[in-house]
Amino acid sequence: MEPIIIVLIILVVLVFIALIKTIQVIPQASAAIVERFGRYTRTLNAGLNIVVPFIDTIRNRIDLREQVVPFPPQPVITQDNLVVNIDTVIYYQVTDARAATYEVASYIQAIEQLTVTTLRNIIGGMDLERTLTSREEINAALRGVLDEATGKWGIRVNRVELKAIEPPTSIQDSMEKQMRADRDKRAQILTAEGTRQAAILTAEGEKQSQILRAEGDAKASALRAEGEAQAIRTVFESIHAGDPDQKLLSYQYLQMLPKIAEGDANKLWIVPSEIGDALKGLSGAIGNFGPMGRGSGNSDSGKSIGKGDGGGERRERPSID
Repeated sequence: MEPIIIVLIILVVLVFIALIKTIQVIPQASAAIVERFGRYTRTLNAGLNIVVPFIDTIRNRIDLREQVVPFPPQPVITQDNLVVNIDTVIYYQVTDARAATYEVASYIQAIEQLTVTTLRNIIGGMDLERTLTSREEINAALRGVLDEATGKWGIRVNRVELKAIEPPTSIQDSMEKQMRADRDKRAQILTAEGTRQAAILTAEGEKQSQILRAEGDAKASALRAEGEAQAIRTVFESIHAGDPDQKLLSYQYLQMLPKIAEGDANKLWIVPSEIGDALKGLSGAIGNFGPMGRGSGNSDSGKSIGKGDGGGERRERPSID
């Protein structure tokens, strides 16, 4: 009985192992390569799959999702004989599991080496300055070459990125000095432009202010002139309306003479030539407006008549007090 039990146990174990090998569950976004007696038979897709146990074997399981592979820095010589270290990142995806398994031994290593050689060819035709400023151009050229070369491997290169481009230390110091000089130059230019613009605005403001001030002075002078003209016109009309004679004008003229001499700054007073005419007019006015008994030559009270020996008349000149 014991041998039979042992055989049954062995059979049960074999059946269990066969079931395990028969039923293959492939996860989503994955694929498996099946070989029968060492020869490719089919590709298992995601889900539950049945294979022949002990005859069909799973050669390789491949992830069909997009993969990201960073490559270590690679020294590359530019056209102007400068060595730069370039870090690259490759985004790829397996589109054909069979080709990725049988067309290339290790597609990761193949992509890395192809990236290095292609990058050296591209950078070798550029100088350092163009290399630092042409990342998009380098990425596009590198992606085109890799996509064409890896297509037969069942791999699609979706994107290539340059993580860093590191020139030599001496070149970095020179570049920093140049950048600092350029920044200082731009700062000085901006400062000069600001000063120039401020001076222009200040000059324009002063010009506008002077123009406005001149216009204000002109208007004020015009208004003053109009006021003075109106005052003169009013005085002139009032004088003509009052019909003054020469005597009154002479008297007013003499009254204005002290006002002309007023002020501490008047060191010299010039007597106008018209003062003689004014005095004559004023004296005539005083003579005409004097007392009737003393100032009139036609009055009998201002003269005495007497008889002399010859019977003639003698006149005496009136006395003036």
